[in-house]
Amino acid sequence: MKFSLSWLNEYVSLDMGIEGLTDGLTMAGLEVDSVTPLYDSLDGVVVGRIVEAKPHPNADKLRLCQVDVGAEETVGIVCGAPNAAEGLVVPCALPGAVLPGDIKIKKGKIRGEKSGGMLCSAKELRLDTDASGLMELASDLTPGMPLKEALSLHDSMVEIDLTPNRPDCLSVLGVAREAGSFQDPPVKPVYPEVVLPEADKSLGGIADHTSVTIEDEDLCWRYAARLVVDVKVGPSPAWLQRRLLSVGLSPINNIVDITNFVMMETGQPLHAFDFDHLAENRIVVKRAAEGESFTTLDGNKHTLNSEMLMICDGEKSVAIGGVMGGENSEIEEGTTRVFIESACFNPTSVRKTSKLTGIHSDASHRFERGSDPEGVLYALDRATALIAELGGGALVEGCIDENPVPYAPRSIRVNVEALNNRLGTSLSAAEMMELLVRVEFAVSVADDNTLDVVPPSFRVDVERPEDISEEIARIWGYNNIETSYAKVVAADESYPQAFAARQAVRSAFVGLGFNEAVNYSFIREDAVDRLRLPEGDPRRRLVHILNPISEDQKVMRTSLIPGLLADAARNISVQERTLSLFEAGATFIAGEGEALPEEPEMVAGLMTGSRHDASWFGKEESCDFFDLKGALEGLFEALHVSGVVFRPMAADACSYTRSGYTAEVVLGGEVIGLIGKVHGEVLKSFELKQDVFVFEMAMKPLAGRISGDRQALAIPKFPSVARDVTIICDGAVRAGDAVAAIADEQEALIERSWLLDRYVGENIPEGRQSLTFRVIYRSADKTLKDKAVNKIHTRIMEMLMKRFDAVLP
Repeated sequence: MKFSLSWLNEYVSLDMGIEGLTDGLTMAGLEVDSVTPLYDSLDGVVVGRIVEAKPHPNADKLRLCQVDVGAEETVGIVCGAPNAAEGLVVPCALPGAVLPGDIKIKKGKIRGEKSGGMLCSAKELRLDTDASGLMELASDLTPGMPLKEALSLHDSMVEIDLTPNRPDCLSVLGVAREAGSFQDPPVKPVYPEVVLPEADKSLGGIADHTSVTIEDEDLCWRYAARLVVDVKVGPSPAWLQRRLLSVGLSPINNIVDITNFVMMETGQPLHAFDFDHLAENRIVVKRAAEGESFTTLDGNKHTLNSEMLMICDGEKSVAIGGVMGGENSEIEEGTTRVFIESACFNPTSVRKTSKLTGIHSDASHRFERGSDPEGVLYALDRATALIAELGGGALVEGCIDENPVPYAPRSIRVNVEALNNRLGTSLSAAEMMELLVRVEFAVSVADDNTLDVVPPSFRVDVERPEDISEEIARIWGYNNIETSYAKVVAADESYPQAFAARQAVRSAFVGLGFNEAVNYSFIREDAVDRLRLPEGDPRRRLVHILNPISEDQKVMRTSLIPGLLADAARNISVQERTLSLFEAGATFIAGEGEALPEEPEMVAGLMTGSRHDASWFGKEESCDFFDLKGALEGLFEALHVSGVVFRPMAADACSYTRSGYTAEVVLGGEVIGLIGKVHGEVLKSFELKQDVFVFEMAMKPLAGRISGDRQALAIPKFPSVARDVTIICDGAVRAGDAVAAIADEQEALIERSWLLDRYVGENIPEGRQSLTFRVIYRSADKTLKDKAVNKIHTRIMEMLMKRFDAVLP
């Protein structure tokens, strides 16, 4: 919502500066986004008096003007305006000025004659739309006076960011109400007095000319109208144009400008029809025909459905109710009879129609949030009076007011003690009443501890005692509420297992150098196709959002992988090519029929880019599958989870990773996830041009194996002994199986073992491989001798040869 300070000051007298106003509005819940001076572009523009004007020797349509700009200085300026004449007082932009549109004024020559400035029209200064000639100023103004001072153009435009529940502040009067309420003492805004001109009796009553029929009362709750004839359509006066320009609206003509002005003033959208373009001179409010085509004022065609409300004449649709008028009934230069509409529509209907048609207008922005049902007639009469005044029209007697759903004020009973407990205040019933009256609530005292509160009709968001609490808190001032602290009783309570596991996983990954991603639970509907998930995969059972925010958020996620791949694409697009990301959260698998969806919690991660940054001590290397596998092994070690096995997956078992580069993660004999290199087609669908490695695991089985128990062990007193064993075996043998076989021996002196090297190539038969393992031996109570170690080590070598059909090198 935008408004200018001068416009606001027309309705309320504020005893505060701009800083006090903006701070007060923000603390009252109307966050001020910006304050922009409106006429800074007029710096360097002064009052000038033309003391001489003669024809240009080299151009028929130009004149050479000598302009008095004060300080006994006369400037020669070439001007092409038809009204440039001796004695005229006009705005003069001197060299160095920058006019609206970034027009920089410099000294120069025009057709061979020197020109030291520019004489300006009102349009060039954006003071109104008149470009017919120079802007004529009062003859008694002093040459050289800054134009802003001469015309009192010291003004600023304020923009506030409103939450959807405050449609009452989508108007200058609404902001004035709020601003006056937090001033001390409070000030009530002065509503413009509406004085309708005397109706022309010879024209008869409005019922003799037109009628309004509401067929769908559930979508249109009230529809009022007046008729003005003998109107002359033309430019609006300067004051009206300036008001619209100050809030970013472009003046069009006096009739349309008035409807826009009243909408910004009162918050009630209006529409003016050319009465002669209404077939049968009547209005019918009803639903559209299914598939009906309609062209709006902006020239765009829309296909409608039967749930959209239309304003129709006797033959055709002329406007989309609450959204936008049609080009077949707009005000034109030759319009003489104006039918003025003021209505109250069902907000839900307007919101759906606006979204489906893709039209977001100033009117729909207000109607879809809820308009004041009791403000319909005031805004109608305000606009009618202005049209009759500025358009020179004659008012037809009477007003149509179809109101099938009358406004019913709602009373809210408030318990004073409960409200104080909720807010942490100690206000009396009288003090609460005084605060609510500031913003035009009607309050009566039921007893010492109870108030009956009736919100004003423009506060469509206030429905329950909690809303009254909010009103009192913001008017009283959030800063006036003393800080208090809840009493916390120390107790030995542990977190739920799922929460504790999630925190442990997050802490471990951060310690491993990963960054946590927090993505929306909503994803694109085609995400399952981009992952190449096969038909029948449970992750294709999507939960659709009834009212999605955008096309990219139409369904609930069934996997965390699409979100992480999208994060990678976004980072790489801004040259962040090395990433280690993880995310923990719920996924959503649709249930059968009306059943609620399953919500398995998952943890997923991603690595791409370099293993480490390029440096003097090492070359830059790309990360690979084993970097991510190592990170998972680090996770399990940090969580003290044992018994994890990485097992190669069958070819094409995972649709979004490459065959031969994918492994199952097995915990206690149960497959809990996978790790692999992302398939090239998947990379392409996410616009990724570098290798990416991902994993995804179920959180529940992992959480069940995480133990908070810790056991301290003494530092070993005796040294360890390392022995290596190399075997040549079939290429299909998995090194992990060999390491597991060593552990299965359950030899007390074996501390640990791991794969040290794998070799395939020269001197190794085809189809065979060389595997080298390191085994660490240690005794807790003595120093080991070579003889004892060699005996155990020989047994280990023999076991490996027998079990894996291996030989020694």
